[in-house]
Amino acid sequence: MEPADIVVPVDSLLLGLHMLGAAVFAATGALVAAQLRQNLVTFGFFALITGVGGGTVRDLLIGAPVFWVHDPGAAIMCCVAAVLVWLTPQKWWSPKALDWLDAVGLAAYAVFGTAKAMSYGISPFIAALMGIMTACVGGIMRDLLAGQPSILLRPEIYVTAAALSAGLYPLLLWQGVASPVAGIIAALAGFGLRAMAMVKGWALPAYAKGEGR
Repeated sequence: MEPADIVVPVDSLLLGLHMLGAAVFAATGALVAAQLRQNLVTFGFFALITGVGGGTVRDLLIGAPVFWVHDPGAAIMCCVAAVLVWLTPQKWWSPKALDWLDAVGLAAYAVFGTAKAMSYGISPFIAALMGIMTACVGGIMRDLLAGQPSILLRPEIYVTAAALSAGLYPLLLWQGVASPVAGIIAALAGFGLRAMAMVKGWALPAYAKGEGR
């Protein structure tokens, strides 16, 4: 089977990864609003933009109907997440809760974004880029709105973890692994890399100007 011949059905597991990614990303947006001591409207806006931002850009680029415009379920879930965080005392959330929720959303959205792009006939390589975009853009928007340094400008491993999930999924399909199994393996791999990076402090080497060489 050639990579271009892979047909990806968006099955229930992939849809589950989609909803999981949207929910946890929405929660991270609301948590950022909580850290900034904002009102409920801002909670909802941060949750929505974080939960659907990456998928919106993906759908526009692959020519798909923007998912949350045509199916209100994701938007409703983002608003529910915002209200739940609003009603929860901040002391209940550990300082690392934002990072761990973000790691879950990153892995889930990377796999689903790749799968959805492939289901629209996009080549596996470009589809993986769409998966990375799906996983990262919402968090970037959240950080920009909050006036915080973007995750892209921090040395820790983040986009690399999304790339692992997004790239591993089509590779496993190419090797004949069933889509649900491939989705689980790819998501766990990306989450595992991100988790180890947070626990161990792993980071990619920064650019060196090379003075004195």
